[in-house]
Formats: sequence, C-alpha cells, structure tokens
Amino acid sequence: MLNLLLVVLGGGIGAGIRHLASMGALRLIGPNFPWGTMAINILGSFAMGLFIAALSRRGGSNELRLFVATGIFGGFTTFSAFSLDFATLWERGATLPAFGYALASVTGAIFALFFGLWLARSLP
Repeated sequence: MLNLLLVVLGGGIGAGIRHLASMGALRLIGPNFPWGTMAINILGSFAMGLFIAALSRRGGSNELRLFVATGIFGGFTTFSAFSLDFATLWERGATLPAFGYALASVTGAIFALFFGLWLARSLP
C-alpha cells in the first residue's frame, strides 16, 4: 500500500508540473505546434536518465525509485499527450509536421536519456 501511495503522490506532483510547463509553453509559443509536450518528453527523459544512473550508483531505495521515477517522472512525461498531439496534427492535414514531431520527440527523448545516463555516470 505504501508503494502505491508513493506512486500516486509522485504522479500528482509530476502531472502538476507538466500542466504548468504546458501552459507556460502555450502562452510563450502559441498553439500551432506542441512544443511544450515535446520539450517535456525530452526533459523528462533526460532527468530520468540522470536519476536512474545516480540511484543505481548510490544504491537508492525502491521507495525512492517508485516516488521519483514511476511517480514524478511518470506523471511529468506525456507520451499520452504526445499521441493526441500527433493525431491532432494528422487530422488537421499537417502530415509532415506530425511525422517530424514524432521523430523529434522519440529520438530526442532517447538521446536525452542516454545523455543523462552518461552525464551522471561521468560525475565523481
């Protein structure tokens, strides 16, 4: 039960941060392209790489992993929103931007995770 509560609490925090970041991007950049969602997915993947590498290096607890990785980062990253954004672009007839968005989001997130892993493992 404690594990579930840790995930729920972390997920709520992550979702709240995602909402604030999405609204900020919408106000700054506008609604024509899902820049906020893409940036959140890439940043969340980078942070996940840093966290998981640091956790494995320092022998962190399963409870901390559940709260931060599954909860906060799971609530923060937005691949469900990513899918909806892709569908919206597709349905608008913006085929090339839709595929560009998918390619940039997925490859950027994977690259960011590996970069986070490398960076955290490189630190003393």
